[in-house]
Amino acid sequence: MGSIQERKSGSDLEGRVAFISGGTRGIGRAIAETLLQAGACVAITGRDAKKAEDLEQKWGETGRFLVIEADMSTKDGVEKSIDQTEAKFGLLNIAVLNAGGVNNSTPIAVMSDEEWEFELNLNLNHTFWGMRRALQSMLPQKSGRIIAVSSIEGKHGKANVAGYTANKHGINGLVKAAAREVGKEGIGVMAICPGIVHTDMLERGGGKALGLNSVAEVLELFTANTALKRAVTVDEIADFVLFLCGSTGLAFAGGTLSIDGGDAYY
Repeated sequence: MGSIQERKSGSDLEGRVAFISGGTRGIGRAIAETLLQAGACVAITGRDAKKAEDLEQKWGETGRFLVIEADMSTKDGVEKSIDQTEAKFGLLNIAVLNAGGVNNSTPIAVMSDEEWEFELNLNLNHTFWGMRRALQSMLPQKSGRIIAVSSIEGKHGKANVAGYTANKHGINGLVKAAAREVGKEGIGVMAICPGIVHTDMLERGGGKALGLNSVAEVLELFTANTALKRAVTVDEIADFVLFLCGSTGLAFAGGTLSIDGGDAYY
């Protein structure tokens, strides 16, 4: 991508305040850079101190960037991060609830309560906590965007990742309910559902939960039934998020947008 000073064609988020959970790598990082390029003030969360330091050095000079070290699997971590964002930049306009992931490969029959609860907190509860806190800022303004990063597994389902799959289905339902509550107030709540994306998370063993041993095996499995026969890129996802943050994006309120190269059928 180009320098932060360059503007994305047809985009202008000047003066907007955006919060992105899980923004130091992969999809979250690409979204952060795209929203910065569009003029927004951007706060991200992450737990990788080295990546956070690198991004501070890269983007900190804009004066519109903040990295917050926080645990998005806890209510305090989510809520205090948004508090810090607003203390730095002002009332929130955009929340991209991106943190989450697959964290175990335990079959349902032997899954412990602790494993289930960890998945629940990191994925669905994190989205609920972030949405609730964001709405408390957006409702008085009668405007805003809340974009939950779900997954095509919120429309499908695979063995041995029941926690992740159930949580992503839950996120899609939460988005639809919330959109109907606040749409009339000028607030768009929506979800994006990425398919397979080639990120560092995939490189670090993202296929282990499915019994796959290499990146090539994961890509082959997840792209076999797609129209494009390839993974989508983080930049493609970020550009869709930018569109949803703009004026015409409000019309997508309540939607769950599959960004998967033609995998999901709805």
